[in-house]
Amino acid sequence: MAIKVYKRTSPGRRNSSVNLRDDVTCSTPHKPLLRPVKRRGGRNHRGVITTCHRGGGHKRQYRVIDFRRDRDGVAAEVRTIERDPNRSCNIALVRYDDGEMRYILAPAGLRVGQKLYSGPDAEPRPGNTLPLRNIPPGLEIHNIELNRGQGGKLVRSAGQSARLSGREGAYAHVVLPSGEMRMIHVDCRATIGQLSNAEHQGQRIGKAGRKRHLGRRPHVRGSTMNPVDHPMGGGEGRRGGGRHPCSATGKLAKGGKTRKRRKQSNRMILRRRRNVRNGQLVL
Repeated sequence: MAIKVYKRTSPGRRNSSVNLRDDVTCSTPHKPLLRPVKRRGGRNHRGVITTCHRGGGHKRQYRVIDFRRDRDGVAAEVRTIERDPNRSCNIALVRYDDGEMRYILAPAGLRVGQKLYSGPDAEPRPGNTLPLRNIPPGLEIHNIELNRGQGGKLVRSAGQSARLSGREGAYAHVVLPSGEMRMIHVDCRATIGQLSNAEHQGQRIGKAGRKRHLGRRPHVRGSTMNPVDHPMGGGEGRRGGGRHPCSATGKLAKGGKTRKRRKQSNRMILRRRRNVRNGQLVL
């Protein structure tokens, strides 16, 4: 894939670029695997806004993705590679030997006509899904399960991959893209390879209209509001706020602890994710 930079014919074109998606082979989705998506505009069941700056955008349909990959021993042929408006990476439509069609997350380098397998006996090749106990250490993996049979929960965005560093007893040591090292049971499954559409982060939106098409409404700084609207509002002139940055409800935005202290999965973390200070990674 490649990033196309527009000619500077207008202020919006001057700063925008698009992903050409050369590896996408089909623009029409498989209708039996589509589901309607009800847009809520960032509101909960009572109509209260719980996520700000959401709403509008182009109408979408959800593609049902097979995150479990539990068809062991049955070959799946890749039919098409498609763009999914609900996620950053591409998806692939596969057809099993018995005629069943499913969508899966497409790894980088996947081609139409390629055969994919899942299960303990599958070969460790890109696109195949195996338990962590059967994956050689050092390989890149994605779509990793946290609990056996639950389906992939980790490493599902464009261009991301984790690395299996080793195994000790009933647990495997997996290094996530954030730098965090976590213990995961060896019976949990993962898919080999790096996810597709790695150039996703390289494209520039360029103008406000493209952001509105994605369902993102304008973002207003809290320091420009009145004190009645935001804790950081008010003051004479362009005041910095006078307190630590926070949300409209007072929740700390930078450096505040938000993770539960007694979360069950904390004991599975061997090394916390990396911090960046002055452009340097601090372990």
